[in-house]
Amino acid sequence: MKELTVLIVEDDIKISKIHSMFVEKIEGISVAGIANSLNDAKSMAEILEPDIILLDLYFPEEGSGMDILHNLRSTGKPVDVILITAAKEAKSLQAALRGGVFDYLIKPVVFERFEESLMRLKEHRSEFDHIDSIDQQEVDAFFSKKRGAHTSDEVPKGIDMLTLKKIKTAFAKEPEDGFSAEAVGELVGVSRSTARRYLEYLISIDYLFADQIYGTVGRPERKYFKKK
Repeated sequence: MKELTVLIVEDDIKISKIHSMFVEKIEGISVAGIANSLNDAKSMAEILEPDIILLDLYFPEEGSGMDILHNLRSTGKPVDVILITAAKEAKSLQAALRGGVFDYLIKPVVFERFEESLMRLKEHRSEFDHIDSIDQQEVDAFFSKKRGAHTSDEVPKGIDMLTLKKIKTAFAKEPEDGFSAEAVGELVGVSRSTARRYLEYLISIDYLFADQIYGTVGRPERKYFKKK
């Protein structure tokens, strides 16, 4: 999966720099630009075409970040938006949800919550890579995940049905010496640690088994195989 780019739209220069530092700490995501006004945000969104916009809601001298959100949606820009705002009114959250935001973070934002949001978004985008069609079960699983509910198959929290399907598909062409977690991660576009979590889950449901394979230098590597 290609590196994702982020446009930070925030009127407070200090906060925008903090959020920029946060983004740079997250693997696979980089800052494309910082806009400290709505006018700059509109032009930079057009020129830079970021994958993600971190959008402040209030710009006291200009208006609302919702104007940017509505403009993006009306023009059909393929960009995900995370609102980062001090607004705690329920109507602001409702408006954000209607505008199709991916997440809503309330200031001051701690790095752990910030990172969680961007990593979920990164994984969300990777789930749809190389998938041409989906069935109703996968659709239900996707919306169940967004609601924080379990699917009908009661998969554990953190296991997404679309990603699970991609990993199972990878094992249809399993090499003789099996797959490492790193190799699976590269195939489906997720991190090594994420791939390992899915692989260990598949072992727990008796779909895969694992073995320690010793390479030429004698260092053992955990490899995964599909059960016959």
